[in-house]
Amino acid sequence: MNKKILYLTEAAVIAAIYTVLVFLFQYSSFGPFQFRIAEALTILPYFSAAAIPGVTLGCLLSNILFSNIFDIIFGTLATLIGAYLSYRLRANKFLVPIPPIVVNALIIPWVLKYAGFAEESIPLMMVSIAGGQLLAAGVLGMLLLFTLDKVKHIIFKNY
Repeated sequence: MNKKILYLTEAAVIAAIYTVLVFLFQYSSFGPFQFRIAEALTILPYFSAAAIPGVTLGCLLSNILFSNIFDIIFGTLATLIGAYLSYRLRANKFLVPIPPIVVNALIIPWVLKYAGFAEESIPLMMVSIAGGQLLAAGVLGMLLLFTLDKVKHIIFKNY
């Protein structure tokens, strides 16, 4: 099979899964105290570069459906940066969830504050967003990583 088609298909499937997870859990996916279950997928760059556009597109689509222009731009940018940095750290699987946690904790509180969606202080929201990301990317994501690591040869292809 053509590697480009495989790459695009993998990215599209990841984007679709991310978007569906946000749709299913939309009430916990937004706001100053959020637990976005779809963020568990941010560990997927450990397995495939296709996960970078996959989770980024999934975040973009989710934000278009449920959020505002600030989140569409900066929330998606945060996901892109986190996914790219996770990919760069893939040599050590335990470092993979750190970029999405840190990047989202640094960017999303500003988005919420200046878009008028939160009255809480920036430092409080940084802690809150980091906590939600720690649960989603750090705990759920690492469970997903270890599970997929056992079957990665079946699911992910090297490009």
